[in-house]
Amino acid sequence: MELSPPSRLVLSGAALADNWRLLSRMQPGAACGAAVKANGYGLGAAGVIERLARAGCRDFFVATWGEAAALAPIVAANDLSLSVLHGARAGDMAAAGSLPARPVLSTPDQIARWRAAGGGACDVMVDTGMNRLGIAAAEIGLLDGLTVETLMSHLACAEEASPMNERQRAAFAALAVRTGARRMSLANSAGIALGDGYGFDLTRPGLALYGGVPCAALGGIRPVAAIEAEVLQRRLVPAGATVGYNATWTAPADTPVAIVNLGYADGFPRALGGLSASFEDAALPIVGRVSMDLIALDASAAPLIGEGDPVRFAIDLPSWAEAAGRSQYELLTGLGQRFERVWRDE
Repeated sequence: MELSPPSRLVLSGAALADNWRLLSRMQPGAACGAAVKANGYGLGAAGVIERLARAGCRDFFVATWGEAAALAPIVAANDLSLSVLHGARAGDMAAAGSLPARPVLSTPDQIARWRAAGGGACDVMVDTGMNRLGIAAAEIGLLDGLTVETLMSHLACAEEASPMNERQRAAFAALAVRTGARRMSLANSAGIALGDGYGFDLTRPGLALYGGVPCAALGGIRPVAAIEAEVLQRRLVPAGATVGYNATWTAPADTPVAIVNLGYADGFPRALGGLSASFEDAALPIVGRVSMDLIALDASAAPLIGEGDPVRFAIDLPSWAEAAGRSQYELLTGLGQRFERVWRDE
């Protein structure tokens, strides 16, 4: 039985492609890839890859081999490059040998394991100061004889005016003559905006592709996602009555209220209770607390709204993050699986 979800993420393929083109233009000497881990940052990795491939993107990055397996058909059909950022654990070797993807090796053990298995084309992560994944610069000799497609590192403070950015860039650049890697890649979304010297051969944007704005220099980024949720009930709340848990809102007068199929279980945090939805040209403020599955809206400005009508929440990630006290990444990847993902490419 096929059921119609009462809430959906409406995704703009045009905005996604425009964001990729903008990021590509900012580092004209480098190819522009795309991080599609965490199911395309919550928007649906397959749909993201299809649209970015049409725009010209050829290089994609996931975190795990399970993600790579799910995307293998589209990668193979379009002759795309796919890299698995978490490398190749012992349990990953069968997948690494059969899927159209390369591991991003990040430890001496992974390098030895890959070499023992035949040493096919791989990528490698080297740590330049973030102290997360990556071999040390002093271990770069471990790569001798391996076919390294892309040598990578990752910036720790790209969204800030930090001296650490230049230290990492210089440390990474110094490795260019010490490895036979075909390409070098350092910059994420914010790193692209740091200017000359950070693009190297390949950039790896993520958040900004999907409408996030990690730094002011990326102010031209367009929102990609919006929420549409259906009204389940319209009711008239009499003056003096309250709405929702803990009775935090009291109707100042008889007030029409629309109850909407959306809540924090869908990734809409309670801290966003100060937002408004839109219906046609009307703004409908949230009243009362956001609950697990339901939100109440003051429908005074929409006298015709009723059961089954869709209301829309524009997802402005920077303002949502400020209001919720959470990162844009966390909000975006936390959008729930109860949403139907609907692409609109016009």
